[in-house]
Amino acid sequence: MAVVLAVVNQKGGVGKSTTALNLSAALARKGRRILLVDLDPQGNATSGLGIPKEGLRSSVYDVLLRRLPLRTVLLPTSVDGLEVAPSTVELAGAEVELATEEDRESRLRVALEALQHRYDLVVVDCPPSLGLLTLNALVAADLALLPIQCEYYALEGLSLLLRTLELVQRSLNPQLRMGGVVLTMYDPRTNLSEQVAREVRAFFGKEVFRTVIPRTVRLAEAPSHGQPIFLYDPHSRGAAAYEALAEEVAERLWGEGKDE
Repeated sequence: MAVVLAVVNQKGGVGKSTTALNLSAALARKGRRILLVDLDPQGNATSGLGIPKEGLRSSVYDVLLRRLPLRTVLLPTSVDGLEVAPSTVELAGAEVELATEEDRESRLRVALEALQHRYDLVVVDCPPSLGLLTLNALVAADLALLPIQCEYYALEGLSLLLRTLELVQRSLNPQLRMGGVVLTMYDPRTNLSEQVAREVRAFFGKEVFRTVIPRTVRLAEAPSHGQPIFLYDPHSRGAAAYEALAEEVAERLWGEGKDE
């Protein structure tokens, strides 16, 4: 059965979609079968894989609201072993539409159950909020991965996020665990980045991955070309960082070492 990993932070602009997309691509390149579920109405993970959102006949919205089987919306990507359940702008209304539905917080979990045997890992890119879409991701997830940017106010709001994780674990998903913390947008030229990195490591301890994702132009450019960083610029610092992060994630999930 696949491990389900929710990439979550209610703050926007922290590198969440970039991490979900490139981590998924890196693990697929290592031979793992990966499904990326784009649960963000902005659809950055979808467009970042070169999939035009405007022409899609069905999406995650139809899975959550119309109970369409998840397999019917899946699309292949330019990375072997990586499939995506795409997002469209319709998903922006899902929070309101789900509010009055029964089992509104478990729609994604039920949809994934039929497909989990097909994948090693399901990565869910959550929206920048703690609403019903994120709740669906956390109820479906085994692990929560937190990207935290190395910028001012990085820790602001984290207490609310951690409290939400605790409430979901207590009430809706006892299996939910912390999957790790990823430091993103690190700029070695600034004292602030190093200071924030120290504060995050002091707060979360061993939960923080050793790998730090740098702030680079190439990482920022890649989504506009519809490509993961490994296809856009495989020799860049961003590609090397996500490759290293994938090795750490594989080690935590499946006990794989760097030499395996």
